[in-house]
Amino acid sequence: MAQFPHALWRANQMGSYQGAVMASGYSELDQELPNRGWPRSALIELLVQQSGIGEIQLLRPALARLARTRRIALVQPPHSPQIAAWSGWGLAVEQLLWIRTQRSADALWSAEQILRNGSCGALLLWQSHVRSESLRRLHLAAQGSDTLFWMIRPLAGAQDSSPAPLRLGLRPARAGITIDIVKRRGPQCDQSFYVRLDEMPASFSTSALPGLPGLLRDATLDRRVSAVITARNLSAALV
Repeated sequence: MAQFPHALWRANQMGSYQGAVMASGYSELDQELPNRGWPRSALIELLVQQSGIGEIQLLRPALARLARTRRIALVQPPHSPQIAAWSGWGLAVEQLLWIRTQRSADALWSAEQILRNGSCGALLLWQSHVRSESLRRLHLAAQGSDTLFWMIRPLAGAQDSSPAPLRLGLRPARAGITIDIVKRRGPQCDQSFYVRLDEMPASFSTSALPGLPGLLRDATLDRRVSAVITARNLSAALV
């Protein structure tokens, strides 16, 4: 193996991805990720303690770069996208694609089609319960694309096995978020680390989060209903 030093991975070394990565925009996070960024062509799981703790804010730098030229797909978000907040972040509203379905199976189908047709630069999929075979299908589809793919699930899902090469546990912290590396291609990370999130403009609509007084709120989603598209009709697509 001395002739092929890069073919041998040691458990105390940070692994790497064969595909491209995109910097997260947070140095504290990048230094804990293989290749120092979000991997493309892979399933990334964000396991959140509860919705709205800053998970979208964490993705904001990557989404802002992608939205300059490509669409951002939101599949089955827990609340309706708040267009004013996205605009306040400098994200082109015409680049957002919102899909809401009646059944979880349709949401998974929609996500797989987005990955396979390469129509979007980023895909965010919210799911509470996902079967292992569905995770494998999505990860396989992601590997054949150049899409940044985040699946947002409850933190309790960290106990389940997953083919995702990167899994992060997210918990609220004052003015930021605490991250646990559940899984990565690299040495085990036993220590949580803190990422400070930028303050949001006052024009953002922030709703109170029970049990989180004084913490940063995630304003990219609200409860107002606007036009949506149905699964299996992606051409109608844009919100």
